[in-house]
Amino acid sequence: MSLIRQVWLLLLGMVLLSFLGSFGVWVMSARGYLETELRLKNSDNAQSLALTVSQQHGDPALIELVIAAQFDTGYYRSIRLRTVDGRTLMERVAAVDSLGDVPAWFVRMAPIESHPGVAQVSDGWRALGTIEVVSQSSFAYAQLWRGALHTAAWLVFSGLIAGLLGSFGVRFIKRPLRATIEQAQALVERRFVTVPEPSVPELARLSRAMNAVVLRLKAVFEDQAAQVEQLRLQAHCDPVTGLANRRHFLGQFGAALAREDGVRAGSLLLVRVMHLQHLNRDVGHHGTDHILQALAAHLGAFVRDVPDHGDGTAAALGRLNGADFALLMPHNGSVRAQAQAVSDYLRPTCAGLAGPVELVVAGVGWQRGVAVHTLMAVADETLARAESRGAFAVEAAEEPVTPHAMQGEDEWRQRISQAVAERRARLMSFPLVDRAGKLVHFECPLRLQIDPDNGYDEAAYWLPLALRTRLTASTDELAVSMALEQIAADGQARGVNVSPASLLNSSFVPRLTVLLERAPAAAAALWLEVPESVAVERFEVVRDMCRQLRPLGVRVGLEHAGERLARIEHLFESGLDYVKLDAAIANGVSEDDARAAHVRGTATMLHGLGLQVYAEGVTLGSDADALWACGVDGITGPVVAS
Repeated sequence: MSLIRQVWLLLLGMVLLSFLGSFGVWVMSARGYLETELRLKNSDNAQSLALTVSQQHGDPALIELVIAAQFDTGYYRSIRLRTVDGRTLMERVAAVDSLGDVPAWFVRMAPIESHPGVAQVSDGWRALGTIEVVSQSSFAYAQLWRGALHTAAWLVFSGLIAGLLGSFGVRFIKRPLRATIEQAQALVERRFVTVPEPSVPELARLSRAMNAVVLRLKAVFEDQAAQVEQLRLQAHCDPVTGLANRRHFLGQFGAALAREDGVRAGSLLLVRVMHLQHLNRDVGHHGTDHILQALAAHLGAFVRDVPDHGDGTAAALGRLNGADFALLMPHNGSVRAQAQAVSDYLRPTCAGLAGPVELVVAGVGWQRGVAVHTLMAVADETLARAESRGAFAVEAAEEPVTPHAMQGEDEWRQRISQAVAERRARLMSFPLVDRAGKLVHFECPLRLQIDPDNGYDEAAYWLPLALRTRLTASTDELAVSMALEQIAADGQARGVNVSPASLLNSSFVPRLTVLLERAPAAAAALWLEVPESVAVERFEVVRDMCRQLRPLGVRVGLEHAGERLARIEHLFESGLDYVKLDAAIANGVSEDDARAAHVRGTATMLHGLGLQVYAEGVTLGSDADALWACGVDGITGPVVAS
């Protein structure tokens, strides 16, 4: 039984006890008072009647006449005249003592005794006998009954007032109690939130203790996040410019080329600072570092201005070696135009730096599935051609347009909508396993059959146009629906990716909730994944999604994570269940102690928040062994599929 219900029962019990006690005490007191009044009345009437009878000088006819006249007033139950030796000389007794509208149970509950009044009758000095008078008690019962009704009505009214005041009191207690319960429930759900301390002393101490735990955990998380960020910088960043180093940039590039839900095509731009050794000699080591840092800052500003397509795949920037910078760009028009834009953007910067700073730019288009080393070889060759042409030269190697290209957004919208309506789709199944090799769940990216005469296309092909035509909510609902059907069929847990654009659709989560409520058993085995970028930029969207879906048994996590986990300020309040580290973070840990330390620190931090940690896109068995040693809970990728 809940505490509030116990308080209510206690309050009702106290009110009821007070009512019954007050009512009973009043009835007994009033009955005693009425009995006393009847006894006095009987005594007075007996004395008065005895005096009248004594004045009749013993004449029986007159005495009987006086007694009959007194009895006929109707206020007496009986009048008896007894002789000195106790014989009844005259007697008048009422046939029925009428109680009027007084109920019989009330008479039985509170009986009123009418004690007889007795007086001496004499003729001068000669005693004639005694007279006994008993008054009717019906009038006393009627008075007692009316008083009981009035008292009960007043007590009921007082009880209602007490109940009303009690409801305000219970509500006053319930508000802070509810806040404390919600905080405790949030802790169970791995959401660490603080609440204002209530005014109730007992609850205030409890809330103060729980808030202290949350703040202490927050401080620990912030310390760990700072350490993880430092490890990330050491493992993945160039110490001079702060950009991604060569290994990490190529890891990002490889993940972009292999990711099924990423962009299908893009461009790789290389920027080379010419005559870096001469700059080192002319302006010194610190001066050269300043130049490189300025170029890195301006390249970062250029990358930030590149529009995000909404699929979580943003432009990336890194430093490959001393003189070379690399930009990974989503497909956005001509590669040569992008390279020329970078050159034009940096030319004023170079003019304002100390020393003769010159650079060249090369670009090469890429499509998903091409090997990284092949593209890098083409890019290096293109960069060499640009360098041979001199300062601020631009060279580009354009990739051919994909044979599946279509014309116009309207056609894309029609074909994607038709594919969704006809359910021309397929969920792939890529296993994610734990340390013991046991299946955790299947990763299920959605593939659509855009053209009925061709095969099923990966998300990298149709997702950019689905984003542009605002159809991601429909495709994600289809993926969830198919996953629920497959879970119901074989009972295996499945993970489905949710597009950031779908989460920003205000009607998506309510529709998803309705879909999940129709299949509660299957929903308990569903894993939903959102990109890390959404949690960084729109944390409240992810938190609200977790709050709405967790009661249905759905697990919610972040995918492609690791780069910006430490920047999610309220990660401890999110209510997430797991985090999947990006392939660019997970691969290469067996060959780089700094990368392994970063993964280990990240896993420790996330485990402290009660989150499971998985690694995605693992390709080598040696990396898998190193990841297990770093404390990850599961891995997925080619090494598992093989």
